[in-house]
Amino acid sequence: MESVVLAQKEKDKLVSHAIGEQPSESCAMLFGKKVGDNWNVKEVFLTQNIDDSQTNFTISPEELLKGYQIAEKNQLEIVGIFHSHPNSDATPSNTDKKFMQNNPVPWIIFSGVNNDLKAYLLDSDVIEIPIK
Repeated sequence: MESVVLAQKEKDKLVSHAIGEQPSESCAMLFGKKVGDNWNVKEVFLTQNIDDSQTNFTISPEELLKGYQIAEKNQLEIVGIFHSHPNSDATPSNTDKKFMQNNPVPWIIFSGVNNDLKAYLLDSDVIEIPIK
């Protein structure tokens, strides 16, 4: 089974970012390498939610470009998309599911309600995968 490998330091960075951005959704790009069934996160690139919304997030084209340039410079690939749900569970919304089709990497969601951190992949359906 596929899984996301995320060090405690990176988890803490994502959770801290999510809490700091409340009441809006936070977002980030995760860079690393996929080895076998493991999506290994090596670098977290925190981004701004230009929607400034509690229910949606958008990363600006400028930040996306900067993120991809950093990944390329460090010979990494995108291995995950992170965002938070400040007022709901850590499960993909219908909007998330739509965008997961365009970004076929793990999506990691943090819940501001119960502090859950969960990862999902879109196959024929959305499946939860473990975070190691």
